Amino acid sequence: MPEYSVHQLALRNGQDRDEIWFAYHGLIYDVTRSRLWSRGHHYEHWAGQDLTAELDQDAPHTVNVLDKFYVVGRLKAAPPKP
Repeated sequence: MPEYSVHQLALRNGQDRDEIWFAYHGLIYDVTRSRLWSRGHHYEHWAGQDLTAELDQDAPHTVNVLDKFYVVGRLKAAPPKP
Protein backbone atom coordinates (compact mmCIF):
# COMPACT_ATOMS: atom_id res chain seq x y z
CA MET A 1 0.00 0.00 0.00
CA PRO A 2 1.49 3.39 -0.93
CA GLU A 3 2.49 5.86 1.77
CA TYR A 4 1.90 9.60 1.56
CA SER A 5 3.39 12.38 3.63
CA VAL A 6 1.30 15.04 5.35
CA HIS A 7 2.47 17.43 2.62
CA GLN A 8 1.24 15.12 -0.15
CA LEU A 9 -2.05 14.65 1.71
CA ALA A 10 -2.46 18.42 2.08
CA LEU A 11 -2.51 18.80 -1.72
CA ARG A 12 -5.57 16.53 -1.93
CA ASN A 13 -7.84 19.06 -0.26
CA GLY A 14 -10.28 19.60 -3.12
CA GLN A 15 -8.82 23.04 -3.81
CA ASP A 16 -5.27 22.48 -5.08
CA ARG A 17 -6.12 19.28 -6.96
CA ASP A 18 -9.29 17.46 -7.88
CA GLU A 19 -8.71 14.67 -5.37
CA ILE A 20 -10.34 14.95 -1.96
CA TRP A 21 -8.59 12.82 0.65
CA PHE A 22 -8.27 12.74 4.42
CA ALA A 23 -6.50 10.48 6.88
CA TYR A 24 -8.09 8.60 9.75
CA HIS A 25 -6.09 6.36 12.08
CA GLY A 26 -3.20 6.17 9.61
CA LEU A 27 -5.27 5.28 6.55
CA ILE A 28 -5.98 7.76 3.76
CA TYR A 29 -9.51 7.76 2.36
CA ASP A 30 -10.56 9.07 -1.05
CA VAL A 31 -13.89 10.91 -0.68
CA THR A 32 -13.69 12.67 -4.06
CA ARG A 33 -16.95 11.16 -5.33
CA SER A 34 -18.93 11.88 -2.19
CA ARG A 35 -21.43 14.71 -2.60
CA LEU A 36 -21.02 15.36 1.13
CA TRP A 37 -17.36 16.28 0.63
CA SER A 38 -17.76 18.59 -2.37
CA ARG A 39 -15.23 21.42 -2.43
CA GLY A 40 -13.13 19.62 0.19
CA HIS A 41 -15.18 20.07 3.32
CA HIS A 42 -17.92 18.29 5.21
CA TYR A 43 -19.56 20.40 7.91
CA GLU A 44 -16.61 21.75 9.93
CA HIS A 45 -14.13 19.12 8.70
CA TRP A 46 -11.63 19.96 5.96
CA ALA A 47 -9.96 17.46 3.64
CA GLY A 48 -6.23 17.25 3.05
CA GLN A 49 -5.36 16.51 6.66
CA ASP A 50 -5.46 13.90 9.40
CA LEU A 51 -8.96 14.03 10.87
CA THR A 52 -8.48 11.30 13.49
CA ALA A 53 -8.85 13.52 16.56
CA GLU A 54 -11.74 15.51 15.08
CA LEU A 55 -13.75 12.49 13.97
CA ASP A 56 -13.12 10.56 17.19
CA GLN A 57 -14.54 13.51 19.15
CA ASP A 58 -17.20 15.05 16.93
CA ALA A 59 -18.55 12.58 14.38
CA PRO A 60 -22.25 11.87 14.95
CA HIS A 61 -21.94 8.55 13.09
CA THR A 62 -19.86 5.41 13.57
CA VAL A 63 -16.60 4.76 11.76
CA ASN A 64 -18.44 2.20 9.63
CA VAL A 65 -19.44 5.09 7.37
CA LEU A 66 -15.84 5.00 6.07
CA ASP A 67 -16.37 1.47 4.71
CA LYS A 68 -17.91 2.89 1.54
CA PHE A 69 -14.79 4.87 0.68
CA TYR A 70 -11.62 3.60 -1.00
CA VAL A 71 -8.40 3.53 1.03
CA VAL A 72 -5.68 4.96 -1.24
CA GLY A 73 -2.75 4.53 1.12
CA ARG A 74 -1.20 5.08 4.52
CA LEU A 75 -0.10 8.30 6.14
CA LYS A 76 3.68 8.34 6.62
CA ALA A 77 4.77 8.76 10.19
CA ALA A 78 6.41 12.10 10.89
CA PRO A 79 10.19 11.84 11.24
CA PRO A 80 11.45 12.04 14.83
CA LYS A 81 12.47 15.47 16.00
CA PRO A 82 16.19 15.87 16.69
